[in-house]
Amino acid sequence: MARAGLTTQRLVQAGAELSDEVGFEQVTVSALARRFDVKVASLYSHVRNSQDLKTGIALLALEELADRGAAALAGRAGKDALAALGNVYRDYAREHPGRYAATRLRLDPAAAAASAGGRHAQMTRAILRGYDLTEPDQTHAVRLLGSVFHGYVSLELAGGFSHSVPDSQESWSRILDAVDALLRNWPPAA
Repeated sequence: MARAGLTTQRLVQAGAELSDEVGFEQVTVSALARRFDVKVASLYSHVRNSQDLKTGIALLALEELADRGAAALAGRAGKDALAALGNVYRDYAREHPGRYAATRLRLDPAAAAASAGGRHAQMTRAILRGYDLTEPDQTHAVRLLGSVFHGYVSLELAGGFSHSVPDSQESWSRILDAVDALLRNWPPAA
């Protein structure tokens, strides 16, 4: 019999909170059981194992991030939209470092199909419509934006810019300016 009050949704939410506190890689079913002061076996009717829990956290984080991105992009285009989406990723990572790490989890095909990952791709492609790119350049640009956003955020979270001059916010603003200029002047294929 499942312990009263324990649901898959509640466990995933608690796992997400735990990941922000201790790091995504440290989240396990055992750690979650300690958080609820229950035996590990009490959780197995809700999550199969630690990988299942981590997949749930990743799906939750992707959904939260997509919701924030959609709200930030509403009514924006061009550089304004580019900066809005980039800032959503950066701000979410600062606020929820464990959940942000979860968004990078490689999902199995079924979980990926059920995830908000497609919404992220749609938002990025929506930004690129303001730059008049056609395929295959649009796909190249989607990959560029993912690399810039996730690369910068990952380096910043790891403390890579903490003692640098100029500060990381100034660099971020300049990088967004440079990406905007590149997208407006996309080089032709060789």
